[in-house]
Amino acid sequence: MPETQAERVLAAAGTTAAASSAAPPPAPALPGPAVFSHSRLLRSCEAFVEPLATVLALWAIVWVIEGSITPSWLVVSVLAFALAYPGRPQLRASPARVVSDTVLAWAWTCGLLLAMGYATGHLDDFSRDVVLHWLWFAPVAQLLAHWGLRQAAPHIVRLQGPPLRAVVVGMNEQGGSLADRLAMAHYTGVELLGFFDDRTPDRIHGRRHRMLGRIHEIADYVKRNRVHLVYLSLPMASQPRIKQLLDALKDTTASVYFVPDMFVTDLIQGRTDSVCGLPVISVCETPFRGPNAVLKRVSDVVLSVAILLLLSPLLVAIAAAVKLSSPGPVIFRQRRYGVWGQEIIVYKFRSMTVTEDGPVVTQARKDDARVTRLGAFLRRTSMDELPQFVNVLQGRMSIVGPRPHAVAHNEFYRPLIKSYMIRHKVKPGITGWAQVNGYRGETDSLEKMEARIRCDLDYLRNWSLRLDLYIIWRTIRLVFKDGAAY
Repeated sequence: MPETQAERVLAAAGTTAAASSAAPPPAPALPGPAVFSHSRLLRSCEAFVEPLATVLALWAIVWVIEGSITPSWLVVSVLAFALAYPGRPQLRASPARVVSDTVLAWAWTCGLLLAMGYATGHLDDFSRDVVLHWLWFAPVAQLLAHWGLRQAAPHIVRLQGPPLRAVVVGMNEQGGSLADRLAMAHYTGVELLGFFDDRTPDRIHGRRHRMLGRIHEIADYVKRNRVHLVYLSLPMASQPRIKQLLDALKDTTASVYFVPDMFVTDLIQGRTDSVCGLPVISVCETPFRGPNAVLKRVSDVVLSVAILLLLSPLLVAIAAAVKLSSPGPVIFRQRRYGVWGQEIIVYKFRSMTVTEDGPVVTQARKDDARVTRLGAFLRRTSMDELPQFVNVLQGRMSIVGPRPHAVAHNEFYRPLIKSYMIRHKVKPGITGWAQVNGYRGETDSLEKMEARIRCDLDYLRNWSLRLDLYIIWRTIRLVFKDGAAY
């Protein structure tokens, strides 16, 4: 399969992009039940709850009996944590199943530890009283930890914000099973709105969920109701119809999954996953999930704080110069589209004599009379974008990502360019892959905007922290010699 533009440039720079355009490897198998229906934060909590309870139980006993935790007990703690991690998902299990699984898992863990101590000849180095009390107290602590997590789970889900809205397309056997599981499952953080099917309600036997409309109506419904997740449960024989449906959904920010089969299509962060016990395959997904989301956010905050502190004298000087050079506000605020296509307010140093933010916004052109003399310099060096590091700290933007367009421009281009709205599955960036590849400044033709969108999608397919740092480095090099900005 041909390499993407991102990979070719990174290879030339002596680096390798973290992901290629080839099909992604399958998700690693997890111990215990292979499927979690609840949020990723809860998955992390379940992974740590048993190992931490095991270690804390040991420390409590050692502290009570011996008065201090010696290095030898710390070594045992590390071994116990490693053997118990990751803990099994137990939120959906019955109380009896939780007790039996916990006891059996602990018997295996302590059996390995005792065998290791006996084989190495160090078993007698540890207090017999501590070991005997730990054998019964550890599973009790694990069960108490599981009970506490069950009590806290609804609050943890609510901490992550409102539930994600989901719809199912095709009320066949697997679609109905998925809808049932979504409706009954706890801790999913997903709200099932209903399903779409071309059959009339009287022809669907055993229908238990709200019918929202025909399949051709789904794209409009998704846009109107800000649906986050679309599960396609359509047979392979419907391939032409599925392709048509996918094209329509690319004008939305919804994540699309197949249940259970798929055909070859252009995947955006495609990966296997599971929902309430059923396998699904993502077709169009954000790269910022789980650890990637944490890594992206931490890098954004650290770099933004460092840049704002380092450049604070320059920011004050620019603000004073803008105020003194022409009438109008120092900071220009404009509505743009952010993640999930929601409107955000983006900050810039004012570089024009106007502050347009209406239904029609004219892009700056070469020798544009609206651009002030100071504004021309700020735009050429991208210094007018510096206030957007505040947007990054607010969580509205990232340092690297697809550049946000004015709302008027978005509404103009989204029906003209296929997959345009996919770029809004991530936070917009101060700089991006398109900007360092020559698509900065005015897009005076549809072809230029299409090329910019292709770069944005290429970035989504191949994101890595290394690619972000490479784009930042390329941006710094371009700031003082790029003639595309005016």
